[in-house]
Amino acid sequence: MDTAIRHTGRVRQTFVYLGKLFRMFIFRNDWKVMPMAAFISGLVSFVVGKKMNVSMEGTLRGAFAFSCICIWNGFFNSIQVICRERPIIKREHRSGLHMTSYVFAHMLYQAFLCACQAGITLTVMMVAKVKMPATGYVTNAMVDMFFTMFLITYAADMVALFISALVKNTTTAMTVVPFLLIFQLIFSGGFFSLTGNAYKLSYLTVSKWGLTALCAQGEYNSLPMTSLWTSMSKMRSMEIEGEKPVDEMLDYITASKRKDELMLECASNNQEKKYESSMENVLRCWRNLGIFIVLFSFMSIVMLEFIDLDRR
Repeated sequence: MDTAIRHTGRVRQTFVYLGKLFRMFIFRNDWKVMPMAAFISGLVSFVVGKKMNVSMEGTLRGAFAFSCICIWNGFFNSIQVICRERPIIKREHRSGLHMTSYVFAHMLYQAFLCACQAGITLTVMMVAKVKMPATGYVTNAMVDMFFTMFLITYAADMVALFISALVKNTTTAMTVVPFLLIFQLIFSGGFFSLTGNAYKLSYLTVSKWGLTALCAQGEYNSLPMTSLWTSMSKMRSMEIEGEKPVDEMLDYITASKRKDELMLECASNNQEKKYESSMENVLRCWRNLGIFIVLFSFMSIVMLEFIDLDRR
């Protein structure tokens, strides 16, 4: 390999390493990430899928859960790929390996993995009869969903690739993963109210832009809000001076067929501008996920260019 690398250019080196990665996919069982993606997607679809794109609460939970799946897949695709062969990379770099070729080969290979995982996740969702968005804001609804899930997975993948280039061994890399996941979960802006500096930090997460894109595509602001009705239903048995006012009120609303009107009215008071369903909002989320991809792949190249100075 050393001799071959010394006498080949960047394009040739890219395809040499890309071939190596695909051989590893087949013969070192790297394909196992595919059934794992299907299994996790199936579990999430079973738990939260029925209410996704049906109500505000269900859409938020579903978007959060599926964006977490994509981030999980992306992290574990590449968190060990560089650090596990660090001594080999150092030797081959001294023999003429271009780090741009090496990282670009990984980018192409990881793009293949992420596209497959996004397709698997979307297929599992359809098989599980998760309600899909009816409107496409850039292309058509299904292509938009696929592209969003691909970008979330790929952006997380490039973050993990940078970590793999930064740390010295696989043990350290796997130790860092839980902290990366926790950071993504807390600062997604989906379930925790963020203000001030905490809100600014959310802009640095893949989860924020993935969650926002999925909510926008699911038409979050146009859906009913069911939590008030559910809470009131639990209070039907409450008595005041021998009467059940909540029970009577709910019966009246149901009999007058105004239940849906009530839930839509609740929703109108809880709309979020950040989840606006528009082409501009979806494209903004895609653009920011793309920035993550470009930035962290570039940082991986920079980090590896100095690998000869690494005495670890």
